[in-house]
Amino acid sequence: MSGLRALTAGVLLTFLTTGISFAANKGLEARNELFRDGFPRQYETWHNTSDMDFESKHLGNKMEDMLEKDPRLVVLWAGYGFSRDYNAPRGHMYALKDMRETLRTGSPKGPDDGPMPNACWTCKSPDVTRLIATEGSEKFFEGKWASKGNKVVNTIGCIDCHDASKKEMPLKAGRPFLNDALVSMGKDPAAKTVQDNKSLVCAQCHSEYYFSGKNNEVVFPWANGIEAESVEAYFDQREFADWTHALSRAPMLKAQHPGWEIWQLGVHGRNNVACADCHMPKRSDKGVTFTDHQIVSPLRDVQATCKTCHTQDEKYLLEVTYARQDQVEEIKIKTEDQLVRAHIEAKAAWDAGATEKEMQKALTLIRHAQWRWDYSIASHGASFHAPEEVLRILGSAMEKAGEARLEISRVLSRHGVNDEIKMPDISTKAKAQAYIGLDMDKLNAEKKEFIENTLPKWDAQAREADLLL
Repeated sequence: MSGLRALTAGVLLTFLTTGISFAANKGLEARNELFRDGFPRQYETWHNTSDMDFESKHLGNKMEDMLEKDPRLVVLWAGYGFSRDYNAPRGHMYALKDMRETLRTGSPKGPDDGPMPNACWTCKSPDVTRLIATEGSEKFFEGKWASKGNKVVNTIGCIDCHDASKKEMPLKAGRPFLNDALVSMGKDPAAKTVQDNKSLVCAQCHSEYYFSGKNNEVVFPWANGIEAESVEAYFDQREFADWTHALSRAPMLKAQHPGWEIWQLGVHGRNNVACADCHMPKRSDKGVTFTDHQIVSPLRDVQATCKTCHTQDEKYLLEVTYARQDQVEEIKIKTEDQLVRAHIEAKAAWDAGATEKEMQKALTLIRHAQWRWDYSIASHGASFHAPEEVLRILGSAMEKAGEARLEISRVLSRHGVNDEIKMPDISTKAKAQAYIGLDMDKLNAEKKEFIENTLPKWDAQAREADLLL
């Protein structure tokens, strides 16, 4: 039965005075369109997340090739999927589409093929909430990413953040590993307040994570604390690495998007000004007050966000914010320059005959320096959420990158290399990718075939199974 026939027949829907309860599947309806009639204003603003083409450089959420903008990133992530493809996020309406189409998820030929595990679906769809609740975490995470391509088909939406089994649709994080992480910090998930949940529903996805165990289950590394150094120690204690760098051979860590963590370290987080307070302001329409679900930068509408608390004029607030962003960007680029040189100089040391024992200290310094750089900027909004903390972390990253280069210079000298190591031309994404040995023509051709042939099959199968409208 098609999704539309199911809707017409009323098999799944029970309409209530203020909402919709999907009684047949215990509030686990992942098709966001079925919430439209019960919550028209929330649905309309959520759908407007697809309209994100703003002009200001500080507000833009349209597709932006970050590797083209900053080719240093290609070298920093050599040997890792991000060196192939990394675009600025475009909002919740594009989350699933962009994840399917990125080169990072590969071009699998079948359900057991491809480079990535099922964990890569985790934050992209309410189907994940449904599948974890019905199958259990162990079964959901088991297998390759392509094995659930015809089951995870709806983009981020209602039941990711709301309990649809209840009439009032209260906030509820759909990913159980969030509660596991809170427990690891000594917190009681049952003690969460409504104000807490206004940030925790965001934290279930906008946080640092890694894949653990035989099934690559998602884990938040918060047991030691949420500061960059605390998470670094957590990974060091477990001798965990996301990948081995293709040039330096350093055991690397990739920060994902520690937005919740960085937010907590800034003035808004310390005062429990929740994510939703700024990113989802209250709106009024024909006498009805509702929460705006077009989640964008608060700077898009300062009157509805910042000015509900701050008395300064809008021009002043924007100037202060932009100045902080520019300061962070300046130190970020300087840190990247040091890291790029450290990786390339480490490669030169290996080429000169360096031993693992000789390189161990330098590689650890590179690992820690790049981790701190990445942790400070990977959440995109960090320069707003906690600019002082971000500048502090970047400062320590630059210091450790410099120490790494000094250690490498000593190794090079012992092997008779005393001249400065020549840096390659990485002035464009294409040049940087060629330098690290990527065959981009092949990767792009394979992805094009996957998008044209495999994705339509996944969607057709999902519609046949009433998982997609």
